[in-house]
Amino acid sequence: MRAALATLLLLAGAAQADEVANLPDGDKQAIEQVITGRIDAFRGDDEQRAFGYASPNIQFMFGNPERFMEMVREGYQPVYRPRSMVFGDLLVVDGSLVQELAVIGPDGAPHLARYVMEHEADGTWRVDGCVLVQQLPPSG
Repeated sequence: MRAALATLLLLAGAAQADEVANLPDGDKQAIEQVITGRIDAFRGDDEQRAFGYASPNIQFMFGNPERFMEMVREGYQPVYRPRSMVFGDLLVVDGSLVQELAVIGPDGAPHLARYVMEHEADGTWRVDGCVLVQQLPPSG
């Protein structure tokens, strides 16, 4: 529930970062590896692997890898087929960990992807949501 609320607030642009997350380097690297692994799975159309990076809540919501990938293909082209990507800050937003990722989508448009991360009981990290924010070029 908390992650869903954080995702909605992020989508609406109403959430504010409470602080930069202070996690051990191992956790920060693990989070980046999960996101990179998921994007690599998207690039290879590996539905099972991509779905495996989702939190239990997301897996339950979609039910199977095919439905999940259909949603990604239709609504998340910038992270499904990014031209490039650069990791940004890892933040605590409304009590949830949010990893920012700057991406250039397949159409050349810049976006900010905000990944809500969930730490599982087994010590692994999973993605519990992603919000895309299209970045507009600076006005001159």
